[in-house]
Amino acid sequence: MPFIILTITIIHLFFLHLTGSNNPLGINRNIKKISFNPFFSIKDFIGFIFLFIILFFIISFYPYFLGDRDNFILANPLVTPEHIQPEWYFLFAYAILRSIPRKLGGVIALLISIIILFFIPLINIRKIKRNQFYPIRKLIFWFLISTIILLTWIGIRPVEEPFIIVGQLLSLIYFSIYLINPILQKIFDNLIY
Repeated sequence: MPFIILTITIIHLFFLHLTGSNNPLGINRNIKKISFNPFFSIKDFIGFIFLFIILFFIISFYPYFLGDRDNFILANPLVTPEHIQPEWYFLFAYAILRSIPRKLGGVIALLISIIILFFIPLINIRKIKRNQFYPIRKLIFWFLISTIILLTWIGIRPVEEPFIIVGQLLSLIYFSIYLINPILQKIFDNLIY
């Protein structure tokens, strides 16, 4: 995984160097752009140091803060654990997996829920690059964030009746946001132009 992240970072820097960064209106004018170095380099370096300090603090003083306490139970091959769950960053996809009763359908929905995140930059068909000109997009964005947070919470909960229906409803909302978003972009582009 680190090598994949490093490769993606190098590709990102290559294309950033090749085409340059964008401005809020999406117009490519080099007159009003500031240079990458030292302004953005210093900003990125300070952000990296801040993140490093936070991670160092967590590792040094609270190493089990982000872990699950069930990981410290002695393994017993004769007893299946009551509730098996992945790490916290995959809980939203795990909730989508559990929301579909058929195993194959759940696995396909889980894969689509993660793969769709990789294709979002490729389906960006907007004429204007910033969300400030798309007022509904701000609402959709925060609606998506709240849906992912709720799906993460549902992934922690046991497989019981109120959580099953809520997980199914949130999974439907999660996928419908990605279907509705390009349609709304097209409508707002037609209204603006």
